[in-house]
Amino acid sequence: HVQLVESGGDSVQAGGSLRLSCAHSGGTYSRLCMGWFRQAPGKEREGVAAIGSDGTTTYADFVKGRFTISKDNTQNTLYLQVNSLNAEDTAEYYCAADPRRDLPCTVRTVLVFFWSGQGTQVTVS
Repeated sequence: HVQLVESGGDSVQAGGSLRLSCAHSGGTYSRLCMGWFRQAPGKEREGVAAIGSDGTTTYADFVKGRFTISKDNTQNTLYLQVNSLNAEDTAEYYCAADPRRDLPCTVRTVLVFFWSGQGTQVTVS
């Protein structure tokens, strides 16, 4: 059973940065498609970024070069570096993972990934 635990969320001022982490356990981490999505109050969930087992990354257009997704296979940890934060980035951020090889591993499929964590809150003021 795969477990994903996010951390690193905080309250920051506009223009600030955070590094979100997602610790994974219970599966073969290196083979998974991993990603992040977020949900702001009163809004739909939206994919933020995804990274494949080969390290290929994709991002939502709104990221505009501000966010970087990465992973450490030795530590079974997924990261999301978020820079130049603005109020519109305020949301609960979730990491997600999927083992299916026939599912395209892109930001467009993050919302249907098989597993997700409990989230970490990012508040920008």
